[in-house]
Amino acid sequence: MTQDRPEGIRDYDAPAGGWGAVKALAQTITRQQILVQGPSTLLRANQPEGFDCPGCAWPDPKHTSSFEFCENGAKAITWESTSRRVGPEFFAEHTVSSLWLQSDHWLEDQGRLTHPVRYNAALDRFEPVEWQEAFDDIGTRLGALDTPDEAEFYTSGRTSNEAAFLYQLFVRNFGTNNFPDCSNMCHEATSVGLPQSIGIGKATVTLEDFDHTDLIISMGHNPGTNHPRMMTTLREVARRGAKIIVFNPMKERALERFEAPQSPLEMVTLTSTPIATTYLQVKVGGDAAALSGVCKALLSLEERARVLDLSPVLDHTFIESHTTGYAALVAGLGALSWTEIERVSGLSRQALEEVAEVYAQAKATIVCYGMGVTQHRTGTTNVQQIANLLLLRGNMGRLGAGISPLRGHSNVQGDRTVGISERPTEAFLDRLRDVFGFEPPRRHGHSVVEAIAAMRDGQSKAIVCLGGNLAIASSDPQACFDAFEKVGLAVHIATKLNRTHLLTKGTCYLLPCLGRTDLDLQASGKQRVTVEDSMSMVHASSGFLTPPSDQLRSEPAIVAGIAKATLGVRSVVDWDALVEDYDRIRDLIEAILPDFEDFNVRVRQPGGFQLPNSAQQRIWKTASGKATFHALTQLEERGATDDPQVLRLTSVRSHDQYNTTIYGLDDRYRGVFGRRDVLFLNEAELTRLGMKEGDVVDVRTALANSRADRVVQGLMLVRHDLPDGCCASYYPESQPLIALEHHDPQSKTPAYKSVPVRIVAAASGRALPITVDRAGVMGRTSVG
Repeated sequence: MTQDRPEGIRDYDAPAGGWGAVKALAQTITRQQILVQGPSTLLRANQPEGFDCPGCAWPDPKHTSSFEFCENGAKAITWESTSRRVGPEFFAEHTVSSLWLQSDHWLEDQGRLTHPVRYNAALDRFEPVEWQEAFDDIGTRLGALDTPDEAEFYTSGRTSNEAAFLYQLFVRNFGTNNFPDCSNMCHEATSVGLPQSIGIGKATVTLEDFDHTDLIISMGHNPGTNHPRMMTTLREVARRGAKIIVFNPMKERALERFEAPQSPLEMVTLTSTPIATTYLQVKVGGDAAALSGVCKALLSLEERARVLDLSPVLDHTFIESHTTGYAALVAGLGALSWTEIERVSGLSRQALEEVAEVYAQAKATIVCYGMGVTQHRTGTTNVQQIANLLLLRGNMGRLGAGISPLRGHSNVQGDRTVGISERPTEAFLDRLRDVFGFEPPRRHGHSVVEAIAAMRDGQSKAIVCLGGNLAIASSDPQACFDAFEKVGLAVHIATKLNRTHLLTKGTCYLLPCLGRTDLDLQASGKQRVTVEDSMSMVHASSGFLTPPSDQLRSEPAIVAGIAKATLGVRSVVDWDALVEDYDRIRDLIEAILPDFEDFNVRVRQPGGFQLPNSAQQRIWKTASGKATFHALTQLEERGATDDPQVLRLTSVRSHDQYNTTIYGLDDRYRGVFGRRDVLFLNEAELTRLGMKEGDVVDVRTALANSRADRVVQGLMLVRHDLPDGCCASYYPESQPLIALEHHDPQSKTPAYKSVPVRIVAAASGRALPITVDRAGVMGRTSVG
């Protein structure tokens, strides 16, 4: 019963969406900005002449409605367009040491940055600085490095195509490919694994394909929180009778049933739409085993069809014409035992065979997946097993079928397309050389985990961050904080204050930039930027709100200012001319990337345009020229243990959260209100461990040779529907449990979703607010 549950924990039986979302939306608008401005801002979101929501990368429908925003998108928009300000007066009142004692939620909730500032170590405060003085000092310090490879250039997926292109052009003209990027921490396994399988690291479907599919397999994601506008699509698919099979360790309410806030009938009648036809709670880390079980069962169905002289289950014409590696896949699946598949996946043979039956009968299948698939040590392997499943029945490159990785940030895919990559292709570098007349660096640069290690070890001595909260977003805050405290220069281009900005041992600048909702006026007039969604649609975004301060500059303008000051006579472009008119930047993007032909013309069309997708056309840009099956060599992560005292932890985001940004302390659909200090386990595990809901525990990493400080203290146990042997806790509070080296060896994606842990009674005996000390240890003390 709810009344018997711990403080802040109660049963939540309502569907996702519905009146709960409406109420939360109203509270968000009221809390962050004046009531009149809030609705008018939201009505411009994701509209042809409006701005792109800074939240998720779910595509916009061709015919947009008046309400193309969701609850969490509204939170992102109002969080950015808040009336609150962080200016010189704020920094005069707060030392960095005092700011460090505040929560991450409090820091960002103070509002928009309004002036460029530089840290004064003697006063322990940020102080205003003139833009040109900041640019000149940053340029001098970057130029004084022994080699350009001693600098790191991080990018957040919020960055526009125009800013990202200028950024990579500046940095490569400077002389390095050190581009740690937020995609390294989320879908890098997709970017590495899919090109090996199908020749491209993007979705092969469009939004239209969802109108024609008769089966969706959803793996490792929570659309009700992380990309809620997808729920409209899933609801439409479910209501027309197509099947939706879910593989996910946690029961997520939106994938069970959804009440559409835009449906008057459902809102008035308090009814909802069931979403999942089948919900399979795979063990944390068991995705590859589950997929292999479905593929193995599919081969058995094929053999039965052959014996009974029935129509083939597999698409042999497609396999023979378009793929390679089929024989090795069949041999590998034949060597896997059902006993091991069941043990690692946590699912029965019967359940997986039933999925194979449904899949065999479907005419067109889409597999959607999120970071619950990629953020494992087996992330690349997991992605390739999804590709295997689709290739077996030719579900690639035809209507209603394909693969759909679900990106987070609204332009994380676009940044990569226009050149933000630590491993650029030779073709891309050749085009840079031919168009701009300089020889770009060819050696591979640093990803996020490599950049943090290089900073920590003294090899990299400067970092420029184009957005983001890197030290908190990355795994291993113990290593991250140490890394940032060792560099001599840290530059942050940002809209709001966050914890990474407070790592100030060296010279540190905060440079305030325009947000998506802000009006961007340059010499030629009002500017628009562009973004690419998760299905390769490129469209324009144009803000309209008066910026928080006349001191703010656009991201392209700030990048150009740093580039001019750093490169001097080595510069290959007229930076001022590019900032005057972003059409000129798009002309350069088109010159480097032929897929952007007629960029400025096509992006002015309502809805934009789709970039060519080779796999959609069944053109396979792989080494063999064919789509490639990848046989599974291991069912689970190396080093896995059968010790019953070791649980597998997955990190999750709350419903009041977007990446590291905490909007509030509620997680409505999981029944958590006003707190984040929780560890989710099922009832059976609580009983087995001799614990009960409400007990307070410490969670320690069970990796071999782990540091003693890999512990999160004072988490309260909460009963939740999870597989045996598994537990879950919030990100980024669980980050200290993840070693920098605990990542997928192929893509270097941190294994946030699969951490072996041990649980013991808390030394303090009570739950306390979370804090992080400057050494990087995240724990709990009496300081809020």
